[in-house]
Amino acid sequence: MILSGCIKGGGEQPAPVEEVKPGTTQPVQPEPTVPTVPTVPEQPGPITQPEPTIPAKPKVRTYDWGSAMQPMVGKMLQADGVTAGGVLLVDSVNNRTNGSLNTSQATEALRGSLANNGKFTLVSDQQLSMAKQQLGLSPHDSLGSRSKAIGIARNVGAQYVIYTSASGSVQAPTVKMQLMLVQTGEIIWSGSGAVQQTQ
Repeated sequence: MILSGCIKGGGEQPAPVEEVKPGTTQPVQPEPTVPTVPTVPEQPGPITQPEPTIPAKPKVRTYDWGSAMQPMVGKMLQADGVTAGGVLLVDSVNNRTNGSLNTSQATEALRGSLANNGKFTLVSDQQLSMAKQQLGLSPHDSLGSRSKAIGIARNVGAQYVIYTSASGSVQAPTVKMQLMLVQTGEIIWSGSGAVQQTQ
């Protein structure tokens, strides 16, 4: 009897083992290759400059100086003690307001009101600037005080000096004007008037 074909106990058969012959190698699975992505240097985005902040322009005030000056000049020319043919020094208008004021326009308006006045001969701008230089003052220096104005007037041979200032609020200044005798410093006429803004 041949018992080799009988299986005892109904157990499972072991899996057959593949025989590897000596001298042969099993094929090796190649490792999958992943293509490398080149690294791109970061490109800066468009450079955005911040919007420049434009400071608001300060409002430039303009005034109707002529309307304030002309009536006062008219009254001054009729004042007692004014002799026709006298030489008059017009000092720059002084700013005594509570703000910034372009007084050169006021001075031009005053000189314009006195042009062809028929009573005074005005000291020219050139004479005035030369007299200021002789006294060591800037040609654009507003004399600022009555005594300085009288000193300059004496220097240029004027008999009269008109001293003018703008005072009060810069929104609506008041112009004050004084006509003085150079020889004595006496105020022979004074007046004042309101100035309106044109804007």
